[in-house]
Amino acid sequence: MNNIGLNIASILSITLLYSAPLIYTALGGVLSENSGVVNIGLEGMMAIGAIIGSIVGYYVGNPWLAFICGGLGGMLLALLHAIATIHFAADHVVSGIAINLIGPGLSVFLCRLFFEGAAMSKSVPYANKLPVLFKNVFTESANANGGIAKFMDIVFSQYASVYISFILVFVMYFILYKTRLGLRIRAVGEHPKAAETLGVNAYLIKYICVLGSGFLAGLGGASMSLAVVSNFRETLISGQGFIALAAVIFGGWKPHGAMAACLLFGFAQGLSVFLGSQGIEIDTNVLSMIPYAITLIVLIVFVKGSRAPSADGIPYERNK
Repeated sequence: MNNIGLNIASILSITLLYSAPLIYTALGGVLSENSGVVNIGLEGMMAIGAIIGSIVGYYVGNPWLAFICGGLGGMLLALLHAIATIHFAADHVVSGIAINLIGPGLSVFLCRLFFEGAAMSKSVPYANKLPVLFKNVFTESANANGGIAKFMDIVFSQYASVYISFILVFVMYFILYKTRLGLRIRAVGEHPKAAETLGVNAYLIKYICVLGSGFLAGLGGASMSLAVVSNFRETLISGQGFIALAAVIFGGWKPHGAMAACLLFGFAQGLSVFLGSQGIEIDTNVLSMIPYAITLIVLIVFVKGSRAPSADGIPYERNK
């Protein structure tokens, strides 16, 4: 296989790797906002998931337990957002901003607490990271075509978290559009008072969705510290939650749409990482700016026709 083919395979591989944390988090945003609760606190929930995953991964050594604990960490932070926005009918944006202030600050505090005052955690050993699937599977096949098999190996040798994220897209789509629970979620997001007249507990649905949103965002953060890199540091998330939120809007508040947007943003990150690794003389600040610039361009160009659920972001009080 020529260098061009290998370069394309490398970019695609990095795209999938960097898309996975965004997909988890964007799915969380889709779930929450379909129930009518705006969750701009995804960034803070990702940060907590990343540090919890790193702590458990380093000290316990079980990557799956660390991954799940990262999700639970995000869920605990989401509980604060749920109580504020659902129980006390607080402004969703203000509550989300508070979560984005609490999450990164608390994550650095926990990092210093568990790692001898350092703002960066110790590296999780490779054996304790999430497993890589399909490594060299294609090149070891008896009927393998050398060049194509190598291309496939580069692209599809991914951490398990990558494949789980894509499976969750289909699970989320099925739940939202093929089940009674999904119908209730969307009904609450469109008109909670009307849904309650039909016997749907709007508060319960909103709590379930916001907590699920936090869990998924926590998984996104944990996949950063257990797959993309091997540790937590203060700048690890740095805008990933906001990119995922942009993917929710760009994707029309639908799981498959959000996935497509995450792949686009993941490609932008993959391209910047690839160009940086090739020693091309481009300012590192310009390379770092690429994913965020593409996010802004996409939002400006494509979101005009997007429509959020009717009651999205509107505090609901049952007695009013």
